[in-house]
Amino acid sequence: MQQGDEHTGGGLTHFDPAGQAWMVDVTGKQDTARQATATGRITMSAEAYRLLKGGRAGKGDVLGIARVAGIMAAKKVGDLIPLCHPLNLGKVTVDFRLNDTTTAVDIEATASLVGKTGVEMEALTAVSVAALTIYDMCKAVDKAMAIDNIRLLTKSGGKSGTYRAR
Repeated sequence: MQQGDEHTGGGLTHFDPAGQAWMVDVTGKQDTARQATATGRITMSAEAYRLLKGGRAGKGDVLGIARVAGIMAAKKVGDLIPLCHPLNLGKVTVDFRLNDTTTAVDIEATASLVGKTGVEMEALTAVSVAALTIYDMCKAVDKAMAIDNIRLLTKSGGKSGTYRAR
């Protein structure tokens, strides 16, 4: 198999048969509607949570800035992750749900487009960078915040069809 040929094995697609890294060739693929949703969480101290929830964190509107950071990050995945294709995203959303019981912020991001390759990495990156932005903006109050459970929830479109996390 030469570079440019579609990897057809059941293994990792970003390596050729000789084990060399390569960018998967999507040239011959059909454009289809594709969407992916990812989630994650950042848990913090009661004090940091109170400030974030009340909009009184010293650096401003934490969730508004984290939303923009997540959207911006999704648009840059092709620059951040070496073998990802740069994509012309149709839409990216980043939403937050505050959990008073656990003093956590649940983050959900959805990316969509019509194209030749999926948007899982864009949704996952949006969640990751939104969580890191919250950490950055609240770290003066709580350096022990934990970012966890970043994972793909759903994806649709393309040859592999629909995926839903269990």
